[in-house]
Amino acid sequence: MVWLIAFALLLGVVIALLLFNPRHHKSGQNGKAVSTSNNDKTSKSYSKNEVTLHNTRTDCWIIIKNKVYDVTSYVEEHPGGDAILAHAGDDSTEGFFGPQHATRVFDMIEDFYIGDLDQ
Repeated sequence: MVWLIAFALLLGVVIALLLFNPRHHKSGQNGKAVSTSNNDKTSKSYSKNEVTLHNTRTDCWIIIKNKVYDVTSYVEEHPGGDAILAHAGDDSTEGFFGPQHATRVFDMIEDFYIGDLDQ
């Protein structure tokens, strides 16, 4: 049953990312600047505790492979409904890298990138 829910969630993300071009409003202003990364963006670093504070429909951050993404602007557009909130403020790596995703999704998630997880 858990796998079915995870599959449905991830399939919904793939479909939505392929069909919609959501506006992105990044709210990652609370982190500290640590370095300049690709595309001349300032890379920020967030603690796990800070990410866990962003766990609602109106403020939704997720972690994928130690990178932090603000997916708040995508929550309402997610075809899987509230399933995207299952890992709000937490690590979504396992579900995101399921076999149901097309490779395009891996590039699209970068639009939501706001920084790295403190190690």
